[in-house]
Amino acid sequence: MQPVRTAVIGAGYLGRFHAQKFALLPESQLVAVVDVLEEAREQVAAEAGCRAVDDYRDVLDEVEAVSIATSTPLHHQIAKHCLERGVHVLVEKPIAQTPGQARELIAIAARHGCVLQVGHLERFNAAILALGDTLGQPRFIESHRLAPFKERGTDVNVVLDLMIHDLDLIQSLVGRPIESIDAVGAAMFSPQIDIANARIRFAGGCVANTTASRVSLKTERKLRLFQDDAYVSIDLQQKVLTIVRKPPPGSDAPPGQVVIEERSYERGDALELEIRAFLRSIREGRPAVVSGEDGLRALETAIRITELVQA
Repeated sequence: MQPVRTAVIGAGYLGRFHAQKFALLPESQLVAVVDVLEEAREQVAAEAGCRAVDDYRDVLDEVEAVSIATSTPLHHQIAKHCLERGVHVLVEKPIAQTPGQARELIAIAARHGCVLQVGHLERFNAAILALGDTLGQPRFIESHRLAPFKERGTDVNVVLDLMIHDLDLIQSLVGRPIESIDAVGAAMFSPQIDIANARIRFAGGCVANTTASRVSLKTERKLRLFQDDAYVSIDLQQKVLTIVRKPPPGSDAPPGQVVIEERSYERGDALELEIRAFLRSIREGRPAVVSGEDGLRALETAIRITELVQA
């Protein structure tokens, strides 16, 4: 099969990595890097060995797919225009600023037969992919996503910047609707919410407690799941999966003894896996691994939490 002709829109921190992957993968022919800032687009395009363009609309007749790595307020406008031209879209999270915008993108993609994939990168984390048969029906989930303060990313609050990764993971793992949410948070170094905690109750009884902070002294990305037969700890940063189980029935193990299994995985390249999945969906006509509907679900929950904190 011929490689998919692609372009990366946005030559900032994330866009540079997107361009590197699209340039290296044999499934892709990177046509252009697009950015309104000349220095940024020229540098990234030179690294990727493609053209530098200042207006994404000038390349839509030449490409089959784009990756949108701009600031969040531009996601809807750019993705809408691309989808209406029949161009497949991989858009960084959050999918858009509002659920209404996200629903419009989903409808346009369906109408034009386009793949719309959302960049929830943790779905491609090696430790998450390795869960497999280990995962049952979680009863309680706890997540911590902590990072030192950086100016980059403060165009949105910490819920939409960091917590949304865990909201997507948790909702995909539980697979049931949300019944109620309680949330607290505060602004520290920016006008936006910089630290937040949410307690989410799902139909069926599962409860998730999730914390995100971008004013921490350390970096941490951990997810802990408690289910009837096991406790599962996932270090998303170090790619370590720890499973703690009770001894099997009939065992002569003393009361309180547990069986501990720890698995470490190669760091891998989640962004490469994400982009490969996007290109595979286009080439083989498969649904996106992280669909527009998934992006909408995470966005709706993030906005509910934001509104509760602000209230």
